[in-house]
Amino acid sequence: MTIVCHKCGYQNGDDYNFCAKCGAQLVENPQISSQIGIPIVTESIKRRLIIISYIITIFLSWSGVIINFLGLKSSVGVIGFFGIFMPFYLIQAKDPKIKKHGYIMLILSLVGLTLSFYLLFYS
Repeated sequence: MTIVCHKCGYQNGDDYNFCAKCGAQLVENPQISSQIGIPIVTESIKRRLIIISYIITIFLSWSGVIINFLGLKSSVGVIGFFGIFMPFYLIQAKDPKIKKHGYIMLILSLVGLTLSFYLLFYS
């Protein structure tokens, strides 16, 4: 079922309180949700995002070590510096689980970054 706007004639969904085209009020006492525009983040989505964060952090932080083991003598390993940004972002989270993973990633990235610079300058 659709609700036709009395102002512009646009056909809106039956669960709409306001017209999608002109914004006119469609029902007499609209129920405004406090969740408008806030995405729902489930535990499985959090887990996937944390795994992706680990992959990005390790790839960037340990890039110099990987390049050195491939036998390439290049200063591209300096991009490992960017691997430190993700942990700092996660440390600022309100969720203690995410914050814990941020600290773990920070340690991993600092170790990788230190090794990358060591191999860059001393090998």
